[in-house]
Amino acid sequence: MSIVKVSRDGVFGEGNQEKFGGSYVSEELKSALRKLDDAFQRYKEDEEFEREFQYYLKEYVGRPNPLYFADRLTNELGGAKIYLKREDLNHTGAHKINNTIGQVLLANRMNVKRIIAETGAGQHGVATATVCALFNIPCTIYMGEVDIERQALNVFRMQMLGAEVVAAKSGNRTLKEAVDEALNDFSQNYADTFYLIGSVVGPHPFPLIVRHFQSIIGREAKQQILDKEGRLPDLITACVGGGSNAVGLFYPFVDDPNVRIVGVEPAGKGIATGIHAAPLCTGKPDIIHGFRCHVMEDAENCHSIAAGLDYPGVGPEHSYYKHIGRADYVSITDEEALRAFLTLSKTEGIIPALESSHAVAYAMKVAPTMNKDEIIIVSLSGRGDKDVAQVYDMLHVHPSLQET
Repeated sequence: MSIVKVSRDGVFGEGNQEKFGGSYVSEELKSALRKLDDAFQRYKEDEEFEREFQYYLKEYVGRPNPLYFADRLTNELGGAKIYLKREDLNHTGAHKINNTIGQVLLANRMNVKRIIAETGAGQHGVATATVCALFNIPCTIYMGEVDIERQALNVFRMQMLGAEVVAAKSGNRTLKEAVDEALNDFSQNYADTFYLIGSVVGPHPFPLIVRHFQSIIGREAKQQILDKEGRLPDLITACVGGGSNAVGLFYPFVDDPNVRIVGVEPAGKGIATGIHAAPLCTGKPDIIHGFRCHVMEDAENCHSIAAGLDYPGVGPEHSYYKHIGRADYVSITDEEALRAFLTLSKTEGIIPALESSHAVAYAMKVAPTMNKDEIIIVSLSGRGDKDVAQVYDMLHVHPSLQET
């Protein structure tokens, strides 16, 4: 039996223990979410739906993607073998497309007239715009004004695909505010609008829907490592913002007690500075965006070099894993992530997303402390094309990093 306990109302946990998730929204919106949940429960086990989902994963997304042994990186670091789950090789360049394919098929069956989404780094926005173009459905993407500036290439890609990109101009003008705007739109227009959420966050059933479609990452990785090594890994790790790529990798391994699970949050400018996006490492349980999870005490100081991790809350399943001790959560600074970005580029010819670079940086730290017969799997959640201009600018501010 799975250790993941979740109620029909989307609450993780049972008995007197801490509970996470749920649906802290108006009764009217709860009614719309129940309709969504009913459709999800109906179609997730439907043979025709699954057949169509698998068709697009294979023929359109390009799955299964490789589990790649990073030979040079492993040899340079010494210690454990490092394998990369290559979500960066998916169509659109990240894991986000797995979820958008699944949800657009669900939206089609619900006969909606428009789709909305939020985005941080722009990868979910691009993936949403892509599937909306594929299925000829109008879409609106909400994106923080700051993120629009630092991810201009992805903004243009969304627009080129036919999406309307709307700037969120309140607060920090990043991912939190984009979610605020998307939830506000959905609250007003749920009768004919499908909110294609990008991570394992939000009120029930959003976290379970996204986890369902992203679990393909871990299922593939588990079979691939068994084929390559004849056993399960000793450690699996992924970056955590909202946490969809991480839950996608972690969930199929949760019931394997000998596999250590580590999520990597952004320490930003340093945990001690308070300018970071690491709610699991520093925050407390609270309610944000209609669900309960660990939340930063000062959301206004939320910051990460990686736009896709710049979120003051986290998926409730991650909070649950932390609470029951099934996963550990650590943090990596902007500078450490940037060094990992450059190191992987130079050793393996793979330019990772700045989000993914947090997990790579953690693997680089821990691998030398492990034995050479031990195995690490890193979720390489996306490619770094979108970040090259940003990194170029940063290297001119910190030229010593070019020596990496």
